[in-house]
Formats: sequence, structure tokens, C-alpha cells
Amino acid sequence: MENTINEKSKRQVANWLLLGVAMIVVQVLLGGITRLTESGLSITEWKPITGALPPMSDIAWQAEFDKYKGTDQFKYVHQSFSLGDFKFIFFWEWFHRLWARVMGMVFLIGFIYFLATKKFRKEMIVPMITLFFLGAMQGAIGWLMVKSGLVPEKYFVGHIELTTHLMAALLLLSYTLWFALKLKVPAQQLISNAPLQKLLLVITAVLFFQLIYGGFMAGIKAAVVAPTWPTINGYWIPTSMGEMSPVIKNILYNPISIHFIHRGLAYLLFILVIAWWYQSKKIKSATLFSSLRSILMVLIATQVLLGILTVLNATYANRLVLLGVSHQFTGMLLVIVFTALLYVLRGKPSLA
Repeated sequence: MENTINEKSKRQVANWLLLGVAMIVVQVLLGGITRLTESGLSITEWKPITGALPPMSDIAWQAEFDKYKGTDQFKYVHQSFSLGDFKFIFFWEWFHRLWARVMGMVFLIGFIYFLATKKFRKEMIVPMITLFFLGAMQGAIGWLMVKSGLVPEKYFVGHIELTTHLMAALLLLSYTLWFALKLKVPAQQLISNAPLQKLLLVITAVLFFQLIYGGFMAGIKAAVVAPTWPTINGYWIPTSMGEMSPVIKNILYNPISIHFIHRGLAYLLFILVIAWWYQSKKIKSATLFSSLRSILMVLIATQVLLGILTVLNATYANRLVLLGVSHQFTGMLLVIVFTALLYVLRGKPSLA
């Protein structure tokens, strides 16, 4: 009877964590929309409590608009904006922040409930504390990102700050999912294959840098400067990749170099996933692993196609938002599948 109660408690905690994973996915998508609609600097202050409500009167709306008019983004990019235009970009930044607040409340209320009903085991407490720390860190990084665009001669948030915000969100996503998998996945679904695990770790490292350069692409608008495929503005290896000095700056600040690296990593990732998928065909004993490897192939092919379409439509604002967010969503699904595969695939037999 006690074991049955413990298993029920584990399932409940795991489902709560999976709800958190879903909410993080939505939050990252809202962040993508906010970036692609250039909405991130519309709210110039960080008010964790009072900022939960949007302006409630015409006077309040005008006051917020006047604050935005003080930014260089308004002065040099959106100087023709009407109050209606401002309300549109304000909505996306406000909704992005509101969802973060709701997500925090879901985690906090769930934590208090499970703690009060003694559904947490001792070994869950430290991971829970870590989870809240990562969430708080993500909020702080988000505000630092916004501040990076509220300085003279900056029209948008910094692409490095934007990417840091994105990667922190994906870290929170992966950590929450890993925690849920520990509670949800039965030991018989874990498999041991050291060579496959090592190759998967290599591919994960490539994915890590690919995600970083995806953030750079969005932050520095690198797709717009080369909306062509398969070449980059007619070149396989663009000559302008090394025009910055010192040369090291090109990999962080040169839009063409960032574009070239992002494409190159995508091709490499695609090839490595196909090779890993082929080598993993011999494993047929675990149904979860088989499902994940099949989903991985579908996602990687979809992601490559969406990447190409996003680049080709980068100069069309509405198409860019739709395709860019779809590309980002598929990227998050890849992170989820990689996290699950890394959990299921072990180098040595699990002791669980």
C-alpha cells in the first residue's frame, strides 16, 4: 500500500513538472514573437508586481508611450509609430512577462502543495531549490537583456544578451524535464550502449552551439542580410566573413559569419543525426527509445526545411514571424527529445 501511495505521489509531481515544461515552451515562443515583432523594448521598466497589469486608461497608455519615445529604437527605427502601433508591440512584451509570472506561480503553488501534503521525498528537495534558482536567474537575465537595448545608440537588445536569455530558458527546460523523467520513466525503459551514448553526447554538443548561433541569428538579424539558399548571397564561402578586426570578432558580431556558421552547424548536425539514427537501429528492446529516435529524425528534417524557408522569407515581415517561431518551436522539440534520449541512453547499466 505504501509503495502504491509513493508511486502516485511521484506521478503527480512528474505531471506538475511536465506542465512546467509545457509552460516554458510557450514562454520561449512568446519570447521569439517578441523579438521578431521588435516588441522587447516597449516596456522600459521592470515592475514585478504592479507591472502585471497593462495601462488601464488613455492617460496611462500615453505615459507608457512617452517613455518608449525616449528610446533610440523609437527615435531611429519606429519614429512613425502611432499609439495603436505601440499598443501592439507593448502587448507582446507584456504578455511575455505576464506568462513568466503565471509560470512562477504555478511552480510556487505546486511546490507549496506537494510540500504540505508530504509528497516530496527528501532527494527531491535540492533539485526543487535548484529549479527555483534557475527560474529566478532566468528572470534576472531577461531584465538585463532588456536593459542592454535601453542605452544610447542601441536600437534593439544585444544579441549576446538575447542568446544568454534563450540558453538559460533551454537549460531550465532541460533541467525540469530531466527531473520529471527521473520520476516518470521506469527502469526497464533505460538502455545501455556506450558507443551510442558517446556519439549522442557529441551531437548534443553540436546542437548546443547551433542553438547559440540560432540566438545570434535572431538577435543580429543575420537572416535578413542573406535571404538566399543554398548560397549566401551567391557565395559558398562569403569573402566578407573576415572583414572585422580582430578576426575573432567575426564569429560574434559579423552577421555574414554568424549566418555561415549557423548553416554549417545545421548541415553537420543533420549528418550526425542520420549517422546516429542508423547506428541505433539495432536497439529494439525499449519502446520509449524507439519512439524517441523516430521522432528525432522527423524533427531534424523538419527543422532543416524550416530553416531554409525562414532564410528565404526573411525580408517578408509576416512570413518571418510565422516561420521563425515555427523554426524556434521545432528547435525546442529537438531539445526535449535530446534530453529524453540522454536520460534513457546510458553508458553503463543503470542501478535504478
